[in-house]
Amino acid sequence: MINKNLTVYRIQDYEANDRPRERLAESGAGALSNAELLAILLRTGLPGENAVQIGHRLLKFFGGLTGLHRVSFDELCNQRGVGLAKASQIKAAIELGRRLPREEADEKPVIKSPADAANLVQYDMLGLPQENLWVLLLDTRNRVLKIEKLYQGSLNSSTVRIGELFKAALTNNAASIILAHNHPSGDPTPSPEDVALTRAAREAGRLLDVEVLDHIVIGQNKFVSLKDRGLGFG
Repeated sequence: MINKNLTVYRIQDYEANDRPRERLAESGAGALSNAELLAILLRTGLPGENAVQIGHRLLKFFGGLTGLHRVSFDELCNQRGVGLAKASQIKAAIELGRRLPREEADEKPVIKSPADAANLVQYDMLGLPQENLWVLLLDTRNRVLKIEKLYQGSLNSSTVRIGELFKAALTNNAASIILAHNHPSGDPTPSPEDVALTRAAREAGRLLDVEVLDHIVIGQNKFVSLKDRGLGFG
């Protein structure tokens, strides 16, 4: 039973220096913690727990922003102090953040380094529960023509049809490709299967005159370039 004497905290009830909205307006969103940004979305707290404290609780319970992205909508709704409206706002904010890099990349970005390739896919791959294999199609100036999403599930050279990796490349007149896939565990260390797939793709690429420039493995806020490691490119 809720104690009627407990106060339900609203953001406007905080001291002026502690109000996330006012701090954002004065210092910018980058000055706020993740919990404070969540508090702006939540707006109100609970008896004995303000919005910032709820934000801290959600981040701790789900394991940070990545966990909030991965959690189902229903599970988020069922958290104390959230509900349908607040869960919708949180999920919408996370999705907008995911779409920003994609929108910025719409102007045919040029791949100059493994980091450029990783930056194009890592936000979309973040939180995917299964391995996904995507192929970046590049022109002769290393500009990205298209990103093809090909496979989902356990990836190795025996299950991935190598011809499928190059079908889109030939259709789009790509001069080269970059393979990219995620490790849901968060550890981007390439497996022996990743190396074998890279070798098989490079051999097929030589026959088709489509160079495989790299194979990027995406983990939790980090990536590995197999070419930089000399894996499958020897």
